[in-house]
Amino acid sequence: MNSPDKKTVIVVCGPTAVGKTSIAIQLAKHFNTEIISADSRQCFKELNIGVARPSTEQLSAIKHHFIASHSIHDEVTAITFEQYALQKANELFQQHNVVVMVGGTGLYIKAFCEGLDVIPEVPAGIREQIISNYETKGMEWLQNEVKEKDPGFYAEGEIQNPQRMMRALEVMEATGQSILSFRKGERTKRDFNIIKIGLELPREDLIRNINTRVDQMMEAGLLEEVKGLTAFKDLNALQTVGYAELFDHLEGKLTLAEVIERIKINTRQYARRQMTWFKKDGEIKWFGAREVKRVIEWLS
Repeated sequence: MNSPDKKTVIVVCGPTAVGKTSIAIQLAKHFNTEIISADSRQCFKELNIGVARPSTEQLSAIKHHFIASHSIHDEVTAITFEQYALQKANELFQQHNVVVMVGGTGLYIKAFCEGLDVIPEVPAGIREQIISNYETKGMEWLQNEVKEKDPGFYAEGEIQNPQRMMRALEVMEATGQSILSFRKGERTKRDFNIIKIGLELPREDLIRNINTRVDQMMEAGLLEEVKGLTAFKDLNALQTVGYAELFDHLEGKLTLAEVIERIKINTRQYARRQMTWFKKDGEIKWFGAREVKRVIEWLS
């Protein structure tokens, strides 16, 4: 590792179900430190089974932060995470030279490591009108609006994510400029070291892990968890794999068997998108997901 005198954050990233939590805990034990989660869903206290929150045993083994720290009623964004994680890292640096961060939300990790661009405020009236139109006219209308008014974002944006598309549309309506134009391309310099560790598995092994995890979630009571959240199904926090599909089942749109298969497919697609994001980052040092000893040797 770089000079032990300089405070360091070790970031452990990779796709869902690759085994990040286990290695992060072993690293935290090795360096006698604590963990900051970089997961955009595990931070919600109302969500447990469907977000693969670390087990009670794992949470008691090493202190975690940004786990069950917010409510689904809170607006939690990459900026929220950046501010939270920077403050928490500085607190932990009072007692530790090393802090471990672990998660699969690439934008949150990017925000922490590099900072985020500042996008102008959007008048509430514009936002409300876009939300109203989306609720009335649906996803196809939203996609067509973004394609027509911000083709650049449409070409590289998440066109299945209504929140991101509405955000792009409202920025265009408010400023006349694409949300892409506010990307400054300049990194914020942090006053601590950042070392990025990426974990990967052969495709067949990762698919097996994902399928097993979904089956285990169902056995653990995911359907009951989702039933208890039905009143909040339109909240942004619940527009996520494992919850959205089960809401469809509860509304009679799909059988339970169809939903379970869809969750597995959507999770595999999500894992592929995560890997595409992380593989673009040349600063990540990649290891096999079971190579914890090699990771520790490399860091030492």
